[in-house]
Amino acid sequence: MTPAIRYGKRTDRALSMWVKLARAYAVFSNKSTEHIRSFGLTEGQFGALEALGHKGPLTLGELCEKQLVSGGNMTVVVDNLERQGLVRRVRGSRDRRVITIHLTGKGKELFKQIFGRHARYVAELASVLTVDEQEQLGRLLRKLGTSLRPRSSHAMRADGMPPG
Repeated sequence: MTPAIRYGKRTDRALSMWVKLARAYAVFSNKSTEHIRSFGLTEGQFGALEALGHKGPLTLGELCEKQLVSGGNMTVVVDNLERQGLVRRVRGSRDRRVITIHLTGKGKELFKQIFGRHARYVAELASVLTVDEQEQLGRLLRKLGTSLRPRSSHAMRADGMPPG
């Protein structure tokens, strides 16, 4: 579908890329979320279990950083996981203000049961692309993401465009 209004080749190309990226992400994410929900977990709960399962005990702040969510959001996630007996909070022995989140035995077992299944599901979703295409897409997305990371909203011009 050709847009009714043109903004120039460079801009039209970038907009087209953005729409394709957004649509592909939305579909991929929805499929992944459906699969995660089949385990009786929310995305946030699964993400926390995944981070703890791979990285070991983490503070609430570290979990927030890994999951790109706010502290209040992660507190609710951890509260719910704790109620299910999947994680426990441990206060620091040197600094009692520091609380580290640990997987319980039940949490470790659940992680072992579901993460491999979900990883294989994601691999199946991605299998429409060849191995080379998956690697190339990964490199391109990393390049795009890392190039945008240092920019901040206050670095934008008055018209909303990045400087330069």
